[in-house]
Amino acid sequence: MRAAVSKSLTSSEINEYMRYALETTPRPGLVSVVIKIFPHNYVSTFAVIDFDAVERWKPGTIPALLRPALSGKKSVWVDYRFQAKDGKATFSVEKAYYQNMRLPAFFVEKMIQVVVARQPEKYDTSKPLPLPFGLRRVWTTDHVLMGEN
Repeated sequence: MRAAVSKSLTSSEINEYMRYALETTPRPGLVSVVIKIFPHNYVSTFAVIDFDAVERWKPGTIPALLRPALSGKKSVWVDYRFQAKDGKATFSVEKAYYQNMRLPAFFVEKMIQVVVARQPEKYDTSKPLPLPFGLRRVWTTDHVLMGEN
């Protein structure tokens, strides 16, 4: 039996990694992302998304009413809550905004699904996602992401 290994990363360490990762391996549809980690598996993100690309990849993803505001590269704030165990994670959108306009959670989840499907890993966010690095469990405390195998 092997010993459990635990790891923790702060919000700033994750943001530093995200900047580096996006510079070395650009991600289709995602220009930049900054995160804040809160207790109880709550994560807040501020991301620049290429909405024109999202609409090109899956026409109709952006509701007609929102298209005038959500075109080109725009910043959105999205808060998630995740659950992670047995090496898999699921998430739900708690709230999302473009400027001061609240975005419907179902729309944001669909948009995420379209962007993530275009990544090299070809994730399907309608199903539990595999945790990286052999992690079996992940959780958050104040400004820290914790994980163990």
